[in-house]
Amino acid sequence: MKTISIENDVIVYYGKRVGKVIDGQAVVDPKFEGNELNEFFNKQSNIHGINWKEGMFDQLASDSKDNCERQALKNCRVWQLHPDADIRMKFFGYDEVCRRFGPPDPANYQQVYDGAVEKNNLETLYTKFNNDHPLGYAGHSLSVSDVLELYDEFGSTFYFVDHRGFKQVDFEPTEQSIMQGPSMQF
Repeated sequence: MKTISIENDVIVYYGKRVGKVIDGQAVVDPKFEGNELNEFFNKQSNIHGINWKEGMFDQLASDSKDNCERQALKNCRVWQLHPDADIRMKFFGYDEVCRRFGPPDPANYQQVYDGAVEKNNLETLYTKFNNDHPLGYAGHSLSVSDVLELYDEFGSTFYFVDHRGFKQVDFEPTEQSIMQGPSMQF
């Protein structure tokens, strides 16, 4: 189990919903302030500040799970390494890829899916793209070194599929590479 993660803009700390990411800022209950969270936020490229706000934990705890599920769904793109990409990049975890080749480079990837999904939970998407490929999916089963993109009209968030879980990454494909991939809307 990951100790700290961000799931659908909710900050989860040891299984507890302690804050949200709002407009690039982490809004977190100060009950949980400490070095571990600060270090985590410093490593997140999409977070540009922390606002310690009393009552966030209680607010999130009182939100029903149904409310979280009713949040606007984002669309999903799946990016996989080009067939001609260096074979040594394929199926390696994030740390190993960065050590050998630098951070994931969109130029090495191709889009193999673009469409609507029923949920934005990363683990659920991982299962979906392994066991029940949606119509229009043109890649292999989702695996380590692939990149999931969740996007809406406000922007995109990218997640590298790691050995255990996902690593949020900077990954900005060109408009041309987005337009060339398969697209399927439901």
